[in-house]
Amino acid sequence: MRTISDTIRRLSKLRAGVANPEPDGGRFASIADFGSNPGALDGKVHVPLLLKSKPALVVVLHGCTQTAVGYDAGSGWTRLADEHGFVALFPQQRHANNPNLCFNWFQPGDITRGHGEAHSIRQMIHHVVERYRVDEQRIFVTGLSAGGAMANVMLATYPEVFAGGAIIAGLPYGTAASVPQAFDRMRGHGIPKAVHLQSLLRSASSHQGRWPSISIWHGTSDATVVHSNARAIAQQWMAVHKLDSRHSILEDGKGYSLQTWTDGEGRPAIKSYTIHGMAHGTPIDAASGYGHPAPFMLDRGVSSTEIIAGAWGLITSFERQAEPLEARAGDFRPIPNETQPVSGVQKVIEDALRSAGLMR
Repeated sequence: MRTISDTIRRLSKLRAGVANPEPDGGRFASIADFGSNPGALDGKVHVPLLLKSKPALVVVLHGCTQTAVGYDAGSGWTRLADEHGFVALFPQQRHANNPNLCFNWFQPGDITRGHGEAHSIRQMIHHVVERYRVDEQRIFVTGLSAGGAMANVMLATYPEVFAGGAIIAGLPYGTAASVPQAFDRMRGHGIPKAVHLQSLLRSASSHQGRWPSISIWHGTSDATVVHSNARAIAQQWMAVHKLDSRHSILEDGKGYSLQTWTDGEGRPAIKSYTIHGMAHGTPIDAASGYGHPAPFMLDRGVSSTEIIAGAWGLITSFERQAEPLEARAGDFRPIPNETQPVSGVQKVIEDALRSAGLMR
């Protein structure tokens, strides 16, 4: 007789309409046939068993040497998705593209609108939006290191797609066009002046509408991607939001400082979190239950995942729901099966899950 975990893995495969999910505890399904995939990326999606009507979508980009599953284990995004009913999409790099599994944020062919890895990620987003009826006004992107730089690539090249982004230990868009230049920028060498940074952002698309808000997260002791990159990212986004770099609000939190620039509508357009004494990585709070310490997943008592999700309106408070799948049942709907009616083997499985209290 199959175990419950095997049953849930099979249901996840049915929901996503894909085959052969990786051995990741059944929390993900691999997505395929999402487009021409010019960047030759893989993709994984996590969809809660109970999904909000018109759910939000969070795109999560791992760092170098990491995988989608590993980054999620450290950051806790799928647990938050389970508790608050949104979809989480995890594009994943292949060794054939980059031996260290870094997204190629420094290769012009991968960071140009309509090309390479950037276009592959855009195609994944379109696929997930269509399949799960995502609210297109609530699509967000975040990433760490090379994933943070690629998050900035996506915000720059497809600004009309995103409501907001969170760039963790990342770099400004378009400042490197080779591996040697990438290492220079990571060390803080040769970063362009603000006017050039802003021109690079403007030239990445023909966008004339509202620009996504961003948050920037960086440790003061980051020796891999130095903190001057955080300042450069903020400078790069000032002009499109019509901000004055001299006018900001400074606040101190537990172990971090926050600088906020608001736009003409009073909206926080740019937030920059400086984590005191933190090295290269994503700040987490292991006590929060979201994520676990690991290489580049640093327990600083600051849950960036929670704070980012709260700023995006994905959670109503920073208190987790005690029973994530039961908390607001009236706001949720079962995930639609778009490939076949609920019958046969699937009906037996779902009846078993309901009997076990794992599905409604």
